[in-house]
Amino acid sequence: MTPQNKIRNFAIVAHVDHGKSTLADRFLLKCGAVEKRVFRDQMLDSMDLEREHGITIRSHPVSIHYNDYNLNLIDTPGHSDFSYEVEKSLAAAEGVILLVDATQGIQAQTITNLHLAQRLNLTIIPALNKIDLPNSQVDLTRKELMEILPVFENEIYLVSAKTGVGVDELLDAVVKDVPPPEGDPKEPLSALVFDARYNPYLGLDLHIVVRQGVLKKGDKVLLLGQDFVGEALEIGIFKPQPEFVPELRAGMVGFVTLGIKDFSRTFTGDTLTLKIRPTAAPLVGYRKLKQFVFCGLYPADGESFPALKGSLARLNLNDPSFTYAEERSAALGIGFRAGFLGMLHMQITQERLEREYGMNVVRTTPNTTYRFLMKDGRELEIKSAAELPDWGQIQEIREPYLRVLIIAPANYYGDVIGLCQNYRAEQEKIEFLGTDLILLTYQMPFSEMMVDFYDRLKSLTRGYGSLDYEFIDYRPSDLVKLDILVNGKKIDVLSSVVHREKARFTTGHLLTKLRRNIPRHLFTVVIQASVDNKIVGREEVAPYRKLVTGKCYGGDITRKRKLWEKQKEGKKRLKMVGQVEIPESAFLALYK
Repeated sequence: MTPQNKIRNFAIVAHVDHGKSTLADRFLLKCGAVEKRVFRDQMLDSMDLEREHGITIRSHPVSIHYNDYNLNLIDTPGHSDFSYEVEKSLAAAEGVILLVDATQGIQAQTITNLHLAQRLNLTIIPALNKIDLPNSQVDLTRKELMEILPVFENEIYLVSAKTGVGVDELLDAVVKDVPPPEGDPKEPLSALVFDARYNPYLGLDLHIVVRQGVLKKGDKVLLLGQDFVGEALEIGIFKPQPEFVPELRAGMVGFVTLGIKDFSRTFTGDTLTLKIRPTAAPLVGYRKLKQFVFCGLYPADGESFPALKGSLARLNLNDPSFTYAEERSAALGIGFRAGFLGMLHMQITQERLEREYGMNVVRTTPNTTYRFLMKDGRELEIKSAAELPDWGQIQEIREPYLRVLIIAPANYYGDVIGLCQNYRAEQEKIEFLGTDLILLTYQMPFSEMMVDFYDRLKSLTRGYGSLDYEFIDYRPSDLVKLDILVNGKKIDVLSSVVHREKARFTTGHLLTKLRRNIPRHLFTVVIQASVDNKIVGREEVAPYRKLVTGKCYGGDITRKRKLWEKQKEGKKRLKMVGQVEIPESAFLALYK
């Protein structure tokens, strides 16, 4: 058993695609945690989705040995949608390696991760990666890093995770600079649950960091937040595959299996202690998450609702950052209203449902939450069009605003400002990082961010721009209700809330898609868009036309005219009593 003063708990944080997982791979090889014959790239990324997207989605702990020291490494995600995973990981660490790609320089998530580590009072070890590439700008990136972090030039480590250059020096810095974990093994057990994974045989595996005390196999334990009592059936560490051990002591990171198969509980952030000798107070857990992107998830065949419900429950066990609740749609049947931290989080969750659980899922158009202040004093939080209140009883509508950090090359300064103005963004401040980079801080409605802002920023800056964001508050806005009518009948599932300035563009887009996907009938199908009960757009689906004059062979034109008039009158009567059939494919086309 490694002495506590020779344990180091640390994480690697960086912007997406700056080489965190590659550096973690290099650490594993260097320390002999994995044999070369079984090694593969992104060793800690266990999901196929992570390797395919080239990103880390979940935090991954691993215990490695280096020069008589036990290093507990946690590889973290880099995308802003998964910042909650980073926050959980850093709660289990005493230090971080702040990794920066020397070919790209400082990026938005670099600054966000730096601020998070500083807020948690963690030791920060700065390092530049990819120094072996011909387009690396080591001197420039080092100067940029010194602008945001009070360090000397010789305190910034230069590494190539791909070739292994500088990795030994970086590991030595972890041993030298990161303090050992505090906590007395003689005190009552107190362990923080920072993650959970579903084990199909034994139930949940809880990932824990032991702050004080000792946990042994067979101990009766108590989860303070859930008031749950269980037995430690198995305990172990990750190397990187699970390896059973007889005990976990203060400072160690590992897992415990309690035989929990209750999918309705959330254990992340809870405190684990012994039943016979509980700790006096729970550990500080994690902040309550706020979901901002909501969409409907429906079984594509309309019959797999129970299977979808069970799949969501299991997925929610190890990703408690999304929420879901049952809802019904006249067009799509019974399904779920699900809430996510961002657009990528929503996309990854849908892909995991399809890949890991074999579900064929229909996802509706995503939207954000709005707060409605009613004339009677009530305040409602609306997550879908089906929940919209009576428009005449609304006093004020508020939408969520974000603080957006944008980093871009200085020569794109004017273009980025113009882009932000087109998306209703309000400038907060501008800073220069050295001579070649600008850091712009804006306040922007989340609904604008959802559309295509990030793609436009990347295109405008030729791929060099990056951004990160955080929620600020809800603010009053000039929002209107957009209704879609088919032959005068309102289609509730297509109602939405949009900003008045964007209503006309949104209207044209929706009407065009519907016209292309509603089949022709024997009468004209009129599709209209209404804003504030005023028609602002119209499209028509032309009817089938029967050749009623086919039996006429020449003769007077008045005979044909009589037949055309008779057909016209018949279609008028048909239109009055006919029901427009809107197939499921038309709704699905809107949700793509």
